[in-house]
Amino acid sequence: MAARIPLVLLACGSFNPITNQHMRLFELARDHMHLTGQYQVVGGIVSPVGDGYGKQGLVSAKHRVSMAKVALQTSDWVSVGDWESQQPDWTETVVTMRYHYGQIAKQYQRRIEALNNAPQESALCKPQLKLLCGADFLDTFHVPGLWRDEHVEEVVGRFGLVCVSRGRQQPDQAVHESDLLSRHRANIFMVREWVRNETSATEVRRALRRGLSVKYLLPDDVIEYIHAHGLYTHKTELKNKGIKLRPLTKQGLLD
Repeated sequence: MAARIPLVLLACGSFNPITNQHMRLFELARDHMHLTGQYQVVGGIVSPVGDGYGKQGLVSAKHRVSMAKVALQTSDWVSVGDWESQQPDWTETVVTMRYHYGQIAKQYQRRIEALNNAPQESALCKPQLKLLCGADFLDTFHVPGLWRDEHVEEVVGRFGLVCVSRGRQQPDQAVHESDLLSRHRANIFMVREWVRNETSATEVRRALRRGLSVKYLLPDDVIEYIHAHGLYTHKTELKNKGIKLRPLTKQGLLD
């Protein structure tokens, strides 16, 4: 294990709310990356998007961050990063990756400096950060105006992706149809989920609005948090209705 590359997995998204399936992605990805024989996963980060994203039904970041922390309180390797959620405007995924990699690099540098005082210790491999996502995430690269080419280049080429596929999804096709993605195919890791779990945060919110049970789809503590704070009602679902997603307006591609 000592010769393996330390790897941190970062998942960016709404987490509106965080579900058991969101957390399951980390476990699947860690197993897969360990089986490559190249990596040792040393950490995972859940990064809820900021309120400026503008998606309909998006409850405030403070609640989504709190629910994620409640959900992950039993994990000994995945934590919640709230930097993205605290930014005054929506933050591009690549910017969030740069920030977290900067934090990881600082920790690495401190360990290197410590090793200089202990020459008997073995050398450290430089850590990497990769974006963890569902395989359908690859389709967002084809949405006009949603991504800048240079951002896709950096996310995939500099950092890399770990994509978990479920059901009938065909992420290889999305890679095949994109010259940019194909060029960095070696830095895109495909993980197959054979135990199908199609939990959708959208369907969870719909069930909550209708007063239906979501037990076993979310951690019990998250369900309690939702009820205690009156989240995911017909009223909260109307939030941001009619507002264009900030990624489109920020890049000046839509008026």
